[in-house]
Amino acid sequence: MFRHAKWYIFGLIFAGGIVIGALAIPSAVEYTSKTEFCISCHEMKTTVYEEYKKTIHYNNPDGVRADCSDCHIPRSWGPTLIRKIMAAKDVYHHLAGTIDTPEKFEARRPEMAQRVWDSMKANNSQECRNCHQFGAMELKNQRLRAQKQHQNAMKDGSTCIDCHKGIAHKPIHEQTKKNEGAEDTFSISP
Repeated sequence: MFRHAKWYIFGLIFAGGIVIGALAIPSAVEYTSKTEFCISCHEMKTTVYEEYKKTIHYNNPDGVRADCSDCHIPRSWGPTLIRKIMAAKDVYHHLAGTIDTPEKFEARRPEMAQRVWDSMKANNSQECRNCHQFGAMELKNQRLRAQKQHQNAMKDGSTCIDCHKGIAHKPIHEQTKKNEGAEDTFSISP
């Protein structure tokens, strides 16, 4: 009798864990995807958020605002969980004191930015393409230079991040270019 009771109790605990996880994980993902959560660390609020507020993704004639999650978290569930696990590394470093001040954060920022850019390059800038798609662009309504760049990108298979690294965080893009001694081939203005 006790031999079966042990498995029954184990089964109940296991099933309870699955139910709790199924309810808690989506809520945690939703909560940690809000801009308010992202800027709850002072180094994010005083640097990254202030940069973002000066961009077309924050203020624009159409009144459409992209939140942090729109650019940094994929919309499909699997890639979202992977991104959240990767972001846990940044939370760990904040709590461990590696990036817990604006100065420490800025010192590590080029490395963190490059990691984001590499990820976006690897997934064909999926976060950008959730809103911006070549097929939906009215090229004739764009400036001549943008028309040419987008036509070339479509032809060459380039992705958004190839040209638009500085769209939301221009200072870090300019700093990494300067550190690399690269010349800007496509300037982004807010």
